[in-house]
Amino acid sequence: MALPSIFRKTEIESPADIEAASLRSDRFRLEREVDWQRLELIVLQLEKGRPRRIADEDLLELPVLYRKAASSLAVARETSLDAATLAYLESLVRRAWFQVYGPRSSLFGWLRRFFAGGWSASVRDIWLDICIALAVMVAGTVVGWLLVDRDSEWFYALVPSNFADARRPGASREALLETLQPTENADGLSYFAAALFSNNAGVCIMAFALGFCFGIPTLLLLVHNLALLGAMLWVFSGQDLTWEFAAWLSVHGTTELFAILLSGAAGLHIGRSMAFPGERSILSAASASGRRAAQVMAGCIFMLVIAGLLEGYARQLVGTASARATIGGVMLAFWLLYFILAPRPRDHDEPAIGKGGKR
Repeated sequence: MALPSIFRKTEIESPADIEAASLRSDRFRLEREVDWQRLELIVLQLEKGRPRRIADEDLLELPVLYRKAASSLAVARETSLDAATLAYLESLVRRAWFQVYGPRSSLFGWLRRFFAGGWSASVRDIWLDICIALAVMVAGTVVGWLLVDRDSEWFYALVPSNFADARRPGASREALLETLQPTENADGLSYFAAALFSNNAGVCIMAFALGFCFGIPTLLLLVHNLALLGAMLWVFSGQDLTWEFAAWLSVHGTTELFAILLSGAAGLHIGRSMAFPGERSILSAASASGRRAAQVMAGCIFMLVIAGLLEGYARQLVGTASARATIGGVMLAFWLLYFILAPRPRDHDEPAIGKGGKR
């Protein structure tokens, strides 16, 4: 009767078997070593940030050489080649993968291109969605005004209780003016600014994320949020404080509302491309529009940080309506000039390496 495997004598490889395995590993390496060395030289130059020192034919061959090295690694693992060859191939394939499929630039380089024109180019690319979102926001403001003007009870349905405080229908002029007064010092304003940023970021993220439902919830969210503004405008206009309220709001509002506009437009851009994909599939249309919209959203977060600082500090410390309106006007002019005049980067729509593009 045969013994169980755990009691069998372990078979010891003979010197001839070891020599055969070594020869097989050497032959495998020699047949492919030229391509490995060529790939390593290309990767080394890219890692040092010297792509100009790489010949065009070598750069175009980078994806092919990477796939050959990955295939060699798979074969080496299957045939249990020597540990040194495996370690070398694993390191080479990992480094080459990063150059072929990884980020095409450093974080600093990406930020430089982003603010130098990449963000503004993406914003200009969704101009139609911005126009639609702007029209919806204006309509929402008008709807909020008309609803409260018809029945003041609508105010309490549109405006959250934490926003209402003294700012409600029937409030006196003095009470409303008191809510627009600056604070005496900046104590505690950092916490206030952080809370405002968190609230506004939530609105923008929701406006963007809901775009995947064909943009309809995004439009409804914009109407609801701007109806609140319309209701507030009605309250202050009733006491002839429209200018004071507009100036108070403009300090941060020109940046904050701009960010909400762009967020809603980015979500609508995705929803519109899914509803009308043309000759593409819905998934491919959503993927293409999603990349552009995501870049717009990245900039919106930056705008919300600025809006939070303006709302938490400048609005609370600057007292006169003219000074507040000046700050708001300067910020609005800055954003408009940036989005309209910033040049489009030459590599804004450049394909990645391995898909016909060149670094």
